[in-house]
Amino acid sequence: MAKVNISKLVKKPSSKKDTSLKPIKDFLGSRSLPAPVDRLEDVRKRARRFRDKFLSGPQIVYYKSFDLVRVPYPTKYALLNAFSLPTPFLHIINRLFIIQYKTSEGIKTLLFSPSDVDANAETPFFKRLSQSFGPFQNIGRKIMAPTLNTVEECLKQVGLPPEKVDYISFDHLHTQDLRKWLGANGQPGYFPNAKLLVMKEEWNSIQGLLPPQSDWYCPNGSGGISMDRVVLLDSDTELGGGVALIKTPGHTYGNHSLVANTPEGIFVTSENGVSADNYNPLKSRIPGVRKYAKNTGMEVILNGNTLEIGLDQYISMVLEKEIAGPSLRNPEFYNVMPSSEMSGFWLFPGTSPTFSFGQLEFGNIVTH
Repeated sequence: MAKVNISKLVKKPSSKKDTSLKPIKDFLGSRSLPAPVDRLEDVRKRARRFRDKFLSGPQIVYYKSFDLVRVPYPTKYALLNAFSLPTPFLHIINRLFIIQYKTSEGIKTLLFSPSDVDANAETPFFKRLSQSFGPFQNIGRKIMAPTLNTVEECLKQVGLPPEKVDYISFDHLHTQDLRKWLGANGQPGYFPNAKLLVMKEEWNSIQGLLPPQSDWYCPNGSGGISMDRVVLLDSDTELGGGVALIKTPGHTYGNHSLVANTPEGIFVTSENGVSADNYNPLKSRIPGVRKYAKNTGMEVILNGNTLEIGLDQYISMVLEKEIAGPSLRNPEFYNVMPSSEMSGFWLFPGTSPTFSFGQLEFGNIVTH
C-alpha cells in the first residue's frame, strides 16, 4: 500500500517509489489553534505567503480543461442558504483537467477529475433524479444532463495515449467510479500506468459511508481496485514544477485542491465552491447572494450537499482564494476554477454566474 507522510514520503514495498512527490510543510499546524477565528486568520496569512513562494517557482508545462457533462444540482446546496429565487436546480459543468509538469524523473501527466460519466450516473441522488422522468428518462437526460465529451475523447483531441498518464486525482470522490480507469478484480484499467492520488481521509471515508454521505458516492466505485494503484497522501504534496495538491477539508473530510502555476497566475481547483460568486459573494449578481453575504458577513458561500465539516470548509475556501489571488480576466473575482462550475441554463432562471472561466488552455502538450 502506498502511503505519504512527512517523515518518509512514500512506502510501497513491491514497486518503485514516487520520488517526485514531496511534502509541503507550509500549512502544518495551521488549524490547531483553539478559536475558529484564529485558525482562519492563521490560514489566511500562510496562504498568502505560500502564494508568493509558489508564484516565484516554475510554471506548468501544459494545462487544459474540458467540459464533460452538464448535470442539474440543487440550488439549496450550491449556494447554501443564499439564493433567493424558488428555482430548485442549477446546472454545473463537470470538467476534466489535463496537467503536465516537470519533475526530476521527467515530464509527468496528471488527469484531474476524469469522470466516468456513464458509471457515475449510478450515484443514488442522480439516479433517483433520472428516474423521476419515468418513461421519458432518456429524453430528460439529453435535456437536463447532456454529455459533452468523454475522457477518452478528450485525450484523443490532444493526442495523449492513455499509457502516458502517470496519475489521476479528484478533489473528492463524490459520484466517482474509479474501476474503469484503474482496473478492478483482475481486469485491466484504461490507464495501465496511472495511480490514484487521494488523501487518506477521503479513501478511508469511502470504506464505510454514513447515510448523509452515501447518497453522493457511486456504489462500489472503488471495489476490487488493487492498492498498488493507490497512493494515500497524509499531507499537502508537491507533484512537480508548478503543481501541488493542498488539503482543503470541508466539503468532504478528505477534500483537496489542485494548485497550478500558469502563465495567467495560480489556478486553484476543487468543489468547495461551484462558482466565482461563491468566493466573492459581495460582487455577485445572482439573486440573493450579495444581500445574504452582506447581512451575515459570510466571506464565502459553501457548496453544502453533505456539510461533513462546515467550519473547516469555510476556512478552506478562504485558503483557496488567497492562494489563487485575483483573476486577470476579472479582478473582482479570484482564480478559483471549480471542478464542477455553475453554468446558466434556460430552464433554471436566475442561476447564471456573474463571472465564469469557461475552458482554459496554457502551454503545449507533450505526447511522446
